[in-house]
Amino acid sequence: MTDRSTDAGSSFTLHRGDVGDAEAITEFVNEAYAKWVPELGYQPLPMNVDYSRAVLEHRIDLLRDEGELVGLIETDVDEEGLVVVNVAVAPRRQGEGLGRRLLAHAEELAGDSACDSIRLFTNVKMTSNIALYERLGYVRVREQTVPGGAIVHLKKVLLVR
Repeated sequence: MTDRSTDAGSSFTLHRGDVGDAEAITEFVNEAYAKWVPELGYQPLPMNVDYSRAVLEHRIDLLRDEGELVGLIETDVDEEGLVVVNVAVAPRRQGEGLGRRLLAHAEELAGDSACDSIRLFTNVKMTSNIALYERLGYVRVREQTVPGGAIVHLKKVLLVR
């Protein structure tokens, strides 16, 4: 699946990643999450994933602007609905609505998979991410204590098509 659209003079494409993209995905995720290492005191979970396996186990869609990787969203479907495993935007492109675009894509995927909800989780210290998710209609379901801190589980119930 490829989504082609134009925003403010830029050409965006959204396509499903594969094993050939694993190295680029790894580098991109490490860049996107690097700012959180000093805050958390450790590398966030997405920085420790083997993306050559993840592209086989999950769906990873890559958002490119004129060929440059500017965002990605990793999703999976389970018995409760669609799960956003990871969403990342290039640091220099944050604040441009790319995260919203990727999460809207996840809603389309959920609908295509007959899922009536989307779940995601993030570190409790990633307050800017939590604020975005809440603005987009996600609600906190619970907090979970994990080694080194806590994670917030959020959920968005979708309108049935």
